Amino acid sequence: MRVLPTAIAAAGLGLAATPSLAADIQISVELPQIQTAAYHRPYVAIWLETPDQTAVRTLAVWYQQTPNREGDGRDWLKDLRTWWRKGGRAMTMPADGVSGPTRAAGRQSITIPARRLSGVAAGQYNLVVEAAREQGGREAVRVPIRWGAANAGSGQGSTELGAVRVTVTR
Repeated sequence: MRVLPTAIAAAGLGLAATPSLAADIQISVELPQIQTAAYHRPYVAIWLETPDQTAVRTLAVWYQQTPNREGDGRDWLKDLRTWWRKGGRAMTMPADGVSGPTRAAGRQSITIPARRLSGVAAGQYNLVVEAAREQGGREAVRVPIRWGAANAGSGQGSTELGAVRVTVTR
């Protein structure tokens, strides 16, 4: 007899706890066209971290996934130094729903569905975008957001990244 009331109470608590999870994150990243003789598409990592810069979850990693004479791109993921040190080295690539191929110059948009952020408590975070390019530079842009409430933020890179826009929807 006690199982049913407990199950109903647990279901009610689950509904009360889901408002912070009922949001998607829309991310727009501008990859600038860099005029150089040997242009290589950048590797990009996108992750969520706390204000004290503790990594919470990797959201996307774009890297070369097709093998060539030098192997595949996993060997160079460590060039995304900040992401690599904060948790990238512990990941197995390719990672379903996280990893994808490099992207061309221009505006690139992705949406992270709320279900991929289950277990992330409501609160202040930074969404970090880091880019590194062979025979190029490396750059990271941090955009403060509030998970659990509709809001938007933006940041601006100077070399390897352009505008970064983040929208948390309800």
